[in-house]
Amino acid sequence: MTKIITGLERLVSSKALQDTVKGNIGYLCHSASIDSQFNSGVMLLQKVFGGRLKKLFGPQHGFVTDVQDNMVETTHYIHPYFKIPVYSLYSETRTPTDEMLEGLDTLIVDLQDVGTRVYTYISTLSLLMEKCQGRDLKILVLDRPNPVGGEMIEGCILKPDYKSFVGRYPIPQRHSMTMGEVGMYGKIILKTDCHLEVIKMDGWKRSMFWQDTGLPWVLPSPNLPTPEGAITFAGTVLFEGTNISEGRGTTRPLEVAGFPGIESFSFCERVLKRFHDEGLTEGFNLRPIIFLPTFQKHQGKNCGGVHIHPTNNNKFQSWSVSQMLCREFKRELGSEFQFHDKPYEYEFHKLAIDLINGTDEVRLWVDCLGSLSELRKIETQGHEHFLNERAKILLY
Repeated sequence: MTKIITGLERLVSSKALQDTVKGNIGYLCHSASIDSQFNSGVMLLQKVFGGRLKKLFGPQHGFVTDVQDNMVETTHYIHPYFKIPVYSLYSETRTPTDEMLEGLDTLIVDLQDVGTRVYTYISTLSLLMEKCQGRDLKILVLDRPNPVGGEMIEGCILKPDYKSFVGRYPIPQRHSMTMGEVGMYGKIILKTDCHLEVIKMDGWKRSMFWQDTGLPWVLPSPNLPTPEGAITFAGTVLFEGTNISEGRGTTRPLEVAGFPGIESFSFCERVLKRFHDEGLTEGFNLRPIIFLPTFQKHQGKNCGGVHIHPTNNNKFQSWSVSQMLCREFKRELGSEFQFHDKPYEYEFHKLAIDLINGTDEVRLWVDCLGSLSELRKIETQGHEHFLNERAKILLY
């Protein structure tokens, strides 16, 4: 197995790279910002740069990755061990303020992303880039693997009317870029003069999934405890926009989906038959399951549904499988099935499902119990243009 050397590890082991990091430093990170031996990135950078490390920043879910849900903010504080300020970029603001950036010359971004547009760490990076346009402040991205690979794209291209904190660039749901590449792509979109640099990984190839990297998995957010969950997440995140449980409050969130009162074995049998009839059969299996959420949707109620098991990452189409499952829950539950209309990621006037999908076309397809071929037509609009644009910035 090829040993992957992350941007963090390259920086802390190279005096030449360290010499490019000028002045006072801020560090945007979380619990998964570690090296291959589980050492904290903060401790590593403090050892290398000493008192030049002036400020820490945390994204959604917090600097220590302990906050569960959407629109649950984290606070600013002085870290009791490191004795420097920790600023939350998921607080009363999601854009760093002038005060937060004051006195910094370099802001190092070192976040483990999961390769899905709605996963908000790339939105935090984009807001940071916008804020730093025209400033004498370098953004240095320490690149990390995309755990769902760098080749397959899935889902609709975000339409401008559905731009939000869960989608700021016109990219597909599963975009197959690393964090560094998203930053480079953002420079094209923003036409920005922000000073962005990327310290690339050594050894990573676009064909790799997480298990190919040899790196340890530390959950990048509270409900992604496994790398398998990162793969299913590209699809199952859509259930956040419905009253179907995506397994929050269980030990395998975002790998399962269900609803109270569904008989899971017969439901799974019907779903698999329809999938087979429409040609959606490769790379996964569905297992009937009963699960009991201990918090969030349907807390304390048994939910019947399915556990999605990827069996071949190169063929598994998480987005399509989950959209088709959503259709089948709608068929099964009828009027009991609902799209949520509560606020979602600071958007108060659009449905969460449309913000997640980047369009209202998929929701309308579900309502009409449309076919897989119809879904494919919706999904692939603009894919060719995106791939052509993405080709200009690929680092690997």
